[in-house]
Amino acid sequence: MMKLTLFALLISSISAFMPTGITTSIKSAKYVALNAEKSASLPFMNRPALLDGSMAGDVGFDPLGLSNINDVGIDLYWLREAEIKHARVAMLAVAGILQVEIFGPAPGCEMATNKSQMDAFWQLWNAHPQYIAFALILITIIETISGIAVTSSRPSGSRAPGDFYLDPLGFSKSEPEKFRRLQVQEIKNGRLAMWAASGLLLQGCTTHQGGIEALQSSIQANSF
Repeated sequence: MMKLTLFALLISSISAFMPTGITTSIKSAKYVALNAEKSASLPFMNRPALLDGSMAGDVGFDPLGLSNINDVGIDLYWLREAEIKHARVAMLAVAGILQVEIFGPAPGCEMATNKSQMDAFWQLWNAHPQYIAFALILITIIETISGIAVTSSRPSGSRAPGDFYLDPLGFSKSEPEKFRRLQVQEIKNGRLAMWAASGLLLQGCTTHQGGIEALQSSIQANSF
């Protein structure tokens, strides 16, 4: 207790001899730091400056400060575009993996009988490598089109990240509140799907089991 008292007296003595401008700046900095808006997802950290809640699913989660990157063509717009794209791909991947494991191979892919989709991929590759090649070419074309869309729309700001104007039911104009709610649902489900896809890929590569097959094995092992 005596040490803390002496330390406080020392600090107050030093500050008494500091110029008024410096002490005022220090107090202002402390005030700003203490009163800065906190992140909704990480209450012990300040909200990142660029994450103002305007994007669907934005809860101020950026512990690494990636939203502040603005170099070599990477910025918040680019990162958001990548997140939405990967989220959509992951949702399709999880649905496809589980659909094939439950209902069997798709027509024309009867040779891919393994429950683990990682092993089924190589079965398909050995039988029909042209299927894989066609899929890669198609992905390249889609990536090229989306890349041009991103590059051309960034200067004008006319296109939101991940927006390809796919709204056949017209929710964005007729029901804007519902449209915003659907945007939040999409990104939340997409983030969950990215974790699920990663788990399914790791599961298939390590145990050579399908996701449901591994779950059933785990339940049986823990039931005894």
